[in-house]
Amino acid sequence: MLQGKNIVLGVTGSIAVHKAVDIASKLTQQGARVDVIMTPAATEFVKPLAFRSVTGRAVTTSMFETDTEFNIEHIALAQSADVVVIAPASANTIAKIACGIADNMLCSTVLATRAPIIVAPAMNVNMWENPVTRENTEKLRRRGFDIVGPAHGWLAEGRKGWGRMVEPPAVIDAVKIALGRGGDLAGKRIVVTSGGTQEPIDPVRHITNRSSGRMG
Repeated sequence: MLQGKNIVLGVTGSIAVHKAVDIASKLTQQGARVDVIMTPAATEFVKPLAFRSVTGRAVTTSMFETDTEFNIEHIALAQSADVVVIAPASANTIAKIACGIADNMLCSTVLATRAPIIVAPAMNVNMWENPVTRENTEKLRRRGFDIVGPAHGWLAEGRKGWGRMVEPPAVIDAVKIALGRGGDLAGKRIVVTSGGTQEPIDPVRHITNRSSGRMG
């Protein structure tokens, strides 16, 4: 499903940025072309070289770079993307996108793209539970953004709570779901039935269980 797809991975300033490196690596291994956009804050946590090493692609950190293939038109990435993923997504970036602010390359790309957009929040528990952040997140959800997480677990400040970024497999699954929405099964209604399992021994006998279907 990912073979030959163009994925734009937006990375913002968060301690969870190391998960984004893993996401970029796994998407690339599955055949996707991954173009990474880092906000200035993200580069304080990890260097662009880390993403360039796992994707084999140039990393964009500014709208005014002159050494990448995207310098002619700042919406080139937005037009080429099959899916845009923001992981981790900080409270600051979520707020900017919700308000339509486009003061960096990532926000500009989000504002200009028509591709599905997946957002994986990552922040302090108090920031996540702040009504402003929740309102901004719900605003994105109503506009059609896919919000993945956050999860509950240990946070950077050494306490448990909501705000932890989901693990890379969950983000990659969300990418596959987004890509599959226009596939062969789009618009179809499917009924799935389940019940006891039967494994034949020979034309007469079989091994089964007493499942009523609840297991299925």
